[in-house]
Amino acid sequence: MLWIMRFSGFFSAAMVMIVLSPSFQSFPPAEAIRSSHADSVLRFSTPTHSGDKFSFRRAPAFRNAGECRSPKVANYSVCDPSLVHVAITLDVEYLRGSIAAVHSVLQHTKCPESVFFHFLVPEIGFQSLVRSTFPELKFKVYYFDPERVRNLISSSVRQALEQPLNYARNYLADLLETCVTRVIYLDSDLVVVDDISKLWSTKLGRKSIGAPEYCHANFTKYFTSHFWSNSRFSGVFSGRSPCYFNTGVMVMDLGKWRRFGYTRRIERWMEVQKTSASRIYELGSLPPFLLVFAGHVAPIEHRWNQHGLGGDNVRGSCRDLHPGPVSLLHWSGSGKPWLRLDSKQPCPLDSLWAPYDLYGHST
Repeated sequence: MLWIMRFSGFFSAAMVMIVLSPSFQSFPPAEAIRSSHADSVLRFSTPTHSGDKFSFRRAPAFRNAGECRSPKVANYSVCDPSLVHVAITLDVEYLRGSIAAVHSVLQHTKCPESVFFHFLVPEIGFQSLVRSTFPELKFKVYYFDPERVRNLISSSVRQALEQPLNYARNYLADLLETCVTRVIYLDSDLVVVDDISKLWSTKLGRKSIGAPEYCHANFTKYFTSHFWSNSRFSGVFSGRSPCYFNTGVMVMDLGKWRRFGYTRRIERWMEVQKTSASRIYELGSLPPFLLVFAGHVAPIEHRWNQHGLGGDNVRGSCRDLHPGPVSLLHWSGSGKPWLRLDSKQPCPLDSLWAPYDLYGHST
C-alpha cells in the first residue's frame, strides 16, 4: 500500500484512487461496476417497513487463492478454526452501507471463502436478502432484541446514536457460538481496501480488544465536567493511560470477554449514566466502552481505521484522509456516502465508497 498524503477537493479523490490501486488489483473498480450491472436486480422488503423496498445487484463470486485452506461450502462449520470471523449489523437505515462493507471485504481478501460473517439484526427478514446478494457467503443471522438495552440508552448528540442496534457489539460474546473466540467487529459505514486476514492476525497479547488508538485526541471531552469532578467516577482511570479509540473497528477476544464479564461492566456504566444526578457523558455507545477499555487496548495500525470521513456529528462536513497508508475507509460521523451521492452533493472521498455499492433502486 502506498503512502497517501493529505489532499483536498476533487483532486484529493482522484489521487487517492490512483494510490490505492495496488489493493484494487484483485478486482478493479471499473470491473466491479460493470459486473454489478450485469446481474439481475434483487428486491427486498422488511416486515416492519412494508413501504420500503430495496434492490441489490448480485455480487460476483469470489474464490480463494490456491494456497487458502477453507472448508467446503457443503460441510463447513462455524467452529472451523481456519475461518476469519467478522460481525456487522444489518438494519433498514444502514443496509446499503452494510452490503457495501461485505462486498469490499470479499473483494480484497485473499481467501474470501474463508471469511464467516455474523449479522446482527433487530428484526427478521434479512437472511434471504443476504443469500440472494452473496449466494456463496458463509454467514449466520442473529436476532438482537432492542428491548435488551432500550432502558439503558441515554439521549445523545445525534438521534442515530441512540438506536439499540448500536449497542449490539456489546453482546457478541453472548450471541455468537462459544467456539467463536475471536471476531472482527465492523461498522456499517466503511469499506475495507486490504486483506482483512491481516487485521485478523493482530496480536492482542493479554488485552481483550485491539483497535487503532488516537492518544493525541482530547480524551477529557468524552465525559462531562460532573464526571471529572467526581473521583468516584474519574478514579476508574487511575493507573491507566487512556486514549480515544473508535469502536467501529475492533478485534475482540471473545474468550476473555466472556471470562471477565465485560458486557455486564459496560451495562453498569450505562446504569450509572441513567441514575446519576448529572450525566457523565453525552455521546452514545462510545463512552461506556472507553470507561471499560481505554488504557487496556492492544494498538492496531491507524491504516485500519481512517475514520471521520462522515464529518462531525451535526453537519457531516467533508473531510480529507489522515496522513498515512489506508486499509480501511470509515465514514463515521453524520454524513454517509450513499446519502450524499444520492443527493448529488457528494464529498470528494465518497467516490471511494461508490465502487462497492450494490444498491439498485428503491420503489
